[in-house]
Amino acid sequence: MPEKFIFKPSDLATLKDNYDLVVIGSGGAGLTSAIQARELGLHPVILEKMDKIGGNTTRASSGMNAAETTVQLDHQIVDSFQDFYQETYNGGGKLNNVELLKYFTEHGALAIDWLAQHGIKLDDLTITGGMKVMRTHRPSSLAPIGGFLVSELLKQADRLNIPVFTGVKVIKLEADDDQITGIQAVANQHEINIKTSAVILASGGFGASAELLKKYRPDLAKYKTTNQPGATGDGIALAEKIGAKLVDMDQVQIHPTVQQDTDHAYLIGEAVRGEGAILVNRDGKRFVNELDTRKKVSGAIDDLDGTGAWLIFDQGIRDRVKAVEFYDHIGLVKTGASVAALAESTGLNADNLKQTVEKWNGFVEKHNDSEFGRATGMDRNIVKGPFFSIHIAPAVHYTMGGVGVNKETQVLKDDGTTIKGLFAAGEVVGGLHGNNRIGGNSIAEIVVFGRQAGQQAFKYLKQTD
Repeated sequence: MPEKFIFKPSDLATLKDNYDLVVIGSGGAGLTSAIQARELGLHPVILEKMDKIGGNTTRASSGMNAAETTVQLDHQIVDSFQDFYQETYNGGGKLNNVELLKYFTEHGALAIDWLAQHGIKLDDLTITGGMKVMRTHRPSSLAPIGGFLVSELLKQADRLNIPVFTGVKVIKLEADDDQITGIQAVANQHEINIKTSAVILASGGFGASAELLKKYRPDLAKYKTTNQPGATGDGIALAEKIGAKLVDMDQVQIHPTVQQDTDHAYLIGEAVRGEGAILVNRDGKRFVNELDTRKKVSGAIDDLDGTGAWLIFDQGIRDRVKAVEFYDHIGLVKTGASVAALAESTGLNADNLKQTVEKWNGFVEKHNDSEFGRATGMDRNIVKGPFFSIHIAPAVHYTMGGVGVNKETQVLKDDGTTIKGLFAAGEVVGGLHGNNRIGGNSIAEIVVFGRQAGQQAFKYLKQTD
């Protein structure tokens, strides 16, 4: 068995006062952009305010969306950029920034290839809500995408000797005449000044900021959050202070399936439903198309008078979603040898649940959900014991708003001009997703636009040499 890779952050004593490029944030967007920039010849540094590397990316579990990939063809799936664009546009309430969306949907396949070229193979497929074909790529091991991606990208950062510092919080972007000249940061209560001509903001959204949520969406104050504690919108504030425009800040996504009966809110990935799980209410009955958009599914669960809902699935579905092993390990999963036994352990009406599962299996057999119109995630029925349930309810998950950028990832001012040398990628950016993010699009966004940010920072620095 190969030795487990353990990445060690750089010693703070080795932090320099001058870098080609400063990347703020160590999640998927930050790592991807730094790797791309380094391979083009730059010498970037990654600054992470938290002690732990990976940001919210480490919590992603389903996969990475892309269209017209060789992986899809290997699975006999013929897809198109246009279908990917339209389904994302429809899912976002047709409020998406179409410039960003076009670039995003047309560069996903290249991003899948780029990852594969680095030994990061996403060669299995599943499906998420709002999509009509299987375009959610994931590793064939079925490992949760986030931890897998961060670990593999860190191997590349280590290979390229990219310094990654933790516990370093950037507190100010320095700019002269709308042109980046450096950053100020704090580490171990000491101020640090670094000169640089280019900065990539990859610091994530604000789903863990009670202050910003109260400001932009006070109606969501009652919800728990799936976000890691560092997702407090720091990068958005840094950019705004030097004139960046903000877009869609009131667009906050609630994820429908979050187990929150414990002190921590655990997101139950969309792949569970994508592989065939159903949702039932406390009466043991289905009440929604489980793979409708997150906004609609969350709304249907909220209409259940605060009871939450239950994911119901079997061993065959569990075998297709390795994350369930983790959910079970930490005590989130109820089990029954039969559907009736599962109902008893879960506290649901046994007769109703049995009828619901039997009806669902009939829909799967005919591939026709005459009750709620579900047309995806129907490749396997619920027949292979044991049977499982997870209690879920909606929680704050993703912030669609953030810094305004163009397709070159250049940060924009209100008048449409750019702040020279400032780029942004990932959840810190607003506009791509409209009013609802499709599952699998966040991982795609961080790789597609992370690569673009690294490339455009390189291009900018070459032009200003």
